[in-house]
Amino acid sequence: MAPMDYQADLVLALRLADAADAVSLPRFRATDLQVETKPDMTPVSEADRAAEQAIRKILQQERPDDGIVGEEFGSSGEGARRWILDPIDGTKNYVRGIPVWGTLIALEQDGDIVVGVVSAPAIGHRWWAARGQGAFRNGDPTRVSSVAALSDAQLSYNAQTTCEEAGLGPQALALARACWCTRGYGDFWSHCLVAEGAVDVAVEPIAAVWDLAPLKVIVEEAGGRFTDITGADRIDGGNALASNGLLHEEALGILNSEAE
Repeated sequence: MAPMDYQADLVLALRLADAADAVSLPRFRATDLQVETKPDMTPVSEADRAAEQAIRKILQQERPDDGIVGEEFGSSGEGARRWILDPIDGTKNYVRGIPVWGTLIALEQDGDIVVGVVSAPAIGHRWWAARGQGAFRNGDPTRVSSVAALSDAQLSYNAQTTCEEAGLGPQALALARACWCTRGYGDFWSHCLVAEGAVDVAVEPIAAVWDLAPLKVIVEEAGGRFTDITGADRIDGGNALASNGLLHEEALGILNSEAE
């Protein structure tokens, strides 16, 4: 069977990202930005909600039969296809004026992520992929690195304290010590840097599906691997490991080792 063509869906996803950027970027660093604290003690801004509403409005017009799940407004609709939305990934950065934040958009069909877009307008980057069509950054094809030893690898993860919260404190330290260099880029950026070959391994110790969905197809279409930290091929396990593929099994082994 020939692979399905998701080009029309990708074009729509890029249009959705444009709509979100048009909402979020003008409000970035606004002195009157309204910020609240959600029940899980994470921040949410008026821009988070407005960006998701802008995306949903277009989807309801263009793909009325598709389901939607978003961080701010939950789930609507059912079926074999659903759009997964994070209107602003990195809201903590957004509300503090740090430019590393982005809109994450993915299309899931029959349980497989087939389209993904990450738009980070404040740093001028956008990554995207469609299943079987490669991965791109700002229109240029992107590939993972060829680093084959952890001792030569660059690792990125959210924060050591987040790893400890997830019960991975000693394992995260062991992985960091096995690598050449460690940086805490965090959120979507760690995984996008894997896709473009600048980082070799990225660990996300605590995450929701909307934090991960587009990253999976982008990393995989760039030639890498994207699993949960047990090695399962899923985005609903609450965590993620992305790599160039060559280092994946060794990283999994360290993350699943017994704490000493």
